[in-house]
This record gives sequence, structure tokens and C-alpha cells, in this order.
Amino acid sequence: MRPIDELVQADQGLVRRAIFSDDEIFQQEVKQIFGRAWLFVGHESLVPNPDDYFVSQMGTDSVILTRNRQGQIQVLLNSCSHRGMKLCRYDHGNNRTFTCPYHGWSFSTDGQLVERPGELVGVPGFAKHYMSELDKKSWGLKSVAQVHNYKGTIWATWDPDAPPFEEYVGDMRLYLDSALDHRDGREGGSEVIGGVQKWRVKCNWKMPAENFIGDLYHDISHRSVDIVGIGPSGGRGRRDAMQGRVAVAFKDLGHGLLGNLPHYEEPDYSPMYTAYPEVEKYYREVYEKRVQNMGDSMRVKHRVGTIFPNMSFHGWQPRTITVFHPVSATEMEMWRMYLVDSDAPEEVKESARHYFLRYSGPGGMTESDDMENWTGATAASQGAIAQELYFNYQMGIGHTKPVPELRGAVVSHEFTEENARAYYRRWAQFMEGNSWDTMMPTYEKTTAA
Repeated sequence: MRPIDELVQADQGLVRRAIFSDDEIFQQEVKQIFGRAWLFVGHESLVPNPDDYFVSQMGTDSVILTRNRQGQIQVLLNSCSHRGMKLCRYDHGNNRTFTCPYHGWSFSTDGQLVERPGELVGVPGFAKHYMSELDKKSWGLKSVAQVHNYKGTIWATWDPDAPPFEEYVGDMRLYLDSALDHRDGREGGSEVIGGVQKWRVKCNWKMPAENFIGDLYHDISHRSVDIVGIGPSGGRGRRDAMQGRVAVAFKDLGHGLLGNLPHYEEPDYSPMYTAYPEVEKYYREVYEKRVQNMGDSMRVKHRVGTIFPNMSFHGWQPRTITVFHPVSATEMEMWRMYLVDSDAPEEVKESARHYFLRYSGPGGMTESDDMENWTGATAASQGAIAQELYFNYQMGIGHTKPVPELRGAVVSHEFTEENARAYYRRWAQFMEGNSWDTMMPTYEKTTAA
């Protein structure tokens, strides 16, 4: 494989096309990035009850997100320790134990039965065939090294040496808050509605991550959708208006977004969902509560952003979480989860669901445009000549300013490729195998609220 500093020259805005199509590079990504980074696994509302499980993905590994009988969230490798068979073959369900259909080994997460999640509890023929000599405690399911519940979102890493999640995400967490918090300003309070949309796209997993991190320049692709008009207030456009948008990049962490800078008072109310009068009434009421609840505290608002490596989220419209699971160098599986206030009236949830479906997902008009771009660019990057060329990420080089309220963040105009440069700079650090001590920045003062 070519040297990483030849593949990515982020400061010059050059990224070689091979990183979007080369199989050897992809295999290194699976180990160096997905084996170490904090990865989004799911939302706690997907496993609301004891013994519920949801099958998720970490890199190319299938994992089980489950809630045990003590209410604790666990993340386990979805592979029997005996012969590797998948334990959970449905997307979700409810099981007190996970039993392998191949040879019948069973595993439990119940703290009343086992000392650690996923411990082996049942072995057919334990006394007769194994002569009671099998060390069950040594043959439990592999657990993630760390798991973190952040306002209902579940994150995990295989790396025991990875920094705590909130250090990893840095002050980008404030923008994650803007998606996860209740629209009235209370912490948390969101839930996933309508399950999870899943579909495969013949593109490299990094292309959508880059798209959502702050590539407003590609909006030319969506002109036809804007003309049709799929927004929740009728008329042309894909969403209700959002004012004051800029690009913010966390240059040392690889995260980025399009949104507002930190501010200390709520902007004037802008009507939304006006095609649904009762829904608009709800959002007007929660806006008034937000003004009261937030007071003069610092807050942010964003349209879309990416947390390195493969999780993106909309905080405005549509309000979603998106994950790009790597399948191969030229294919990914894309997941969409749709967020609403958990205590919102059913009419509000239903109108949001209809809007989400016409905007996002495999049948969504906006997403259809994006998939055409990603598949076309990936296909055109596979040839022998194409792989020797660089993509150009030079827009806005040298035109950033620091954001005093956000550690390590820089701001650009809304049209820039600074966010992508930060993303691929971080990609190169992981791919070079740098230690966490060298990859995690230190700050003299925490300024974020």
C-alpha cells in the first residue's frame, strides 16, 4: 500500500482516489479505524425493555445491542465463541439468553446469573461430552472494551485505550445535543420512530460521511427536488428556512458541521410545518418553552454534521441519525434513524414520519440525488488511471477563523472544503497507527458550556 502521506495531503487539499476504491486500503481501514474509534451502535429506544436486543454493526462486525434485566445496556459480538455462528439472525427481538443454532451453546447478560455480560451459561453435553472440564468463564462472547450512553445514543469501541467518549467527540457534542435534546431545550427527550431504514449503496463509506460533514457545494444536485418542493410547509424547497449558517470544523478531531455559531439568546420564531396547522402550533409552543428554559445560556443549532468516522446527523430538518457501515471498498450499507420528541403528540410524530420518508432513505427524493453522485464517483475511481489521480479539496484553504467558545474549532463561510480536509487529516492519523496520546489534543481551558 502507498504511504499514507502520499494518499492524503490534507493541508494541500489533495486526496488520492484510491482510498475510495482500493481493497487493501479498505482492509486497513477496518483494522485501524473501525477497530479503534468510537462508533455509533444505536439508540436506547430501540431496546426499551429488559432482554430486548437490536442487531447493529461496528465496522464489518455484527454486534448485539441489548438491555439486560438490570436495565444496563450491553454491546456484544454477534458470533458464538464455539464455531462463530451468528446468534441473533433477526434484526431485533427479546431473548433472555442468546443460544447458538449450530451446537446449542447459550450465553446470558443477566447480572443475576453471570459475572460479566455474554458469559457462557449453557453447554449441551457439558457433563457427558466435556466431562465437566470446559472452562465456561473463558468462552463467553466478546464484549466491546467500552460502551457509553450519551443522551440515549449508544456508542462503543473495541479499544480499551481509547479516550472517554466525550473527550473523543470534544465540543462537537454541543451540536449532537442540538439533535438529541427536546425541542423545548430540555436535555435528552428524543426517540427513534418507525424503526431503522437500511439499504446498500455501491459507494465507498467515506463519500456520504464527507457529504454530510459540510459539503454545501453539492446542493446544485438537489435543484430538481427544490423545484418540486417536499418541505413540511409546502411550496418549493426541501425544508423550512434556517438562518445564519456557517461551516464549523473540529480540525484536530475530524468532526464537522453546517450550522450556527454558539449564541446566547434564541432567534425570533420562524414558522415551520405550516402545512400542518396543529403541528405548527406544537412547534410554536415548544419554541416559547425553549426561550424560557434556555434563558441566556449558550446554545447552538445545526443543519447537518458528521462525527468521525461514519455517523452523521441532522439536527434541524429532517431530524435524523445516519450511519455508513463499510461492506467493501466500493459498497456500504446505509442506516437512517428518525428522531422526534418522545412526548410529542401523535399527530406531530406522524407528520414528521411522512416528511422524513419523502426526504430521506432509499425512496427519498433528496437521498436519491446523493446516491447517484456517490455511486457514480465511486465507479469512476476504480480504473487504473483514475486511482493515480487526486480529488481536489482546495476550496477555502487559509480562510478560517477560530471559534472562541469551541475548543479546537474553526469557522468558514458556508461554502468550503475545510471540514473535509479535517476529516481526511484525521483519517490519515488513524491509518498511520498513531497513538491516542499523539492524536488527542490538549486544551488549556474548557470554554464550552
